[in-house]
Amino acid sequence: MAERLAFRRDDEVVEIGPGEGALTRYLLAASDRVTAVEIDRDLVAALRARFPTLRVVEGDVLRVDLGALTDGPPRLVGNLPYNISTPLLLKLLEDFERVRDAHFLLQKEVVDRLAAMPGTKDWGRLSILAQYAAVIEPLFDVGPEHFRPPPKVMSTFVRITPRRERMNLESRDALVGVLRSAFQQRRKTLRNALQSFAIDWSRLAIEPHIRPDALDLRGYIDIANHVAERADGG
Repeated sequence: MAERLAFRRDDEVVEIGPGEGALTRYLLAASDRVTAVEIDRDLVAALRARFPTLRVVEGDVLRVDLGALTDGPPRLVGNLPYNISTPLLLKLLEDFERVRDAHFLLQKEVVDRLAAMPGTKDWGRLSILAQYAAVIEPLFDVGPEHFRPPPKVMSTFVRITPRRERMNLESRDALVGVLRSAFQQRRKTLRNALQSFAIDWSRLAIEPHIRPDALDLRGYIDIANHVAERADGG
C-alpha cells in the first residue's frame, strides 16, 4: 500500500483510522505532514506516544471536516472500517474537489460498487455519485489472512481521484433524490420508480421503460437537471 501512494515530503496526508499505526509508520517515513484521525481514546494515546511527530486528531471521522485539517487539498489514506465506509464515501463525495486524492482499503464489494458499470447488479447510487465526482481505480485485492483477526471477506485497495472535468449538474440534491427513488425500486421501470417527480419523458432522450440499473451516468445527470429545471419553474 505504501509503495502505491508515492507521497512526497511536503504532501499533506490525512490518515483515517490508523489503529495501532501499522501503515502510519510508512506514511511518516514518506511525508513530514501527516495527520491521523482516530476515535478510540486509548489508541490516540498510544499513537501519540509511539509517533511524536504525528498530529493526532481524536474524533469521529464522520463528524470531522477533513478538508479543514490541512492548508491545501489533503491526500487521504486509510484502512476503513467496513461499517463506516459507505457513509464516509458519500460524505466525501459531496465536496470531493477539496481533496487531492484518496487511497482506501475497503471491502471488495464496496469497491465493486464504486467501479461498477451500467447494466450490472453493482451499478447503483454509490456508483453514480462516485463516478460523477471522481475517477475510480481499483489497485489490488487483499486477502483475509493479512488482517488480525481475519475477516470473512476480501478487501481491495483503491485510488479515488477528483474528476477534473465533470458533467454539468444543476443540483446535486436533485440527483441524490432521483437516485434514492430509482434504486429503492430498482426492479420497477424508470417511469414507475420516478413517478413522484412528474418527469416529462418526451423532453428526454431516455427510454422510461428500462430498469434503473440499465441507465448510465449521463442519463441520470439529464434526469436530475430536468427535475431541477422543473422545480425552478422551467
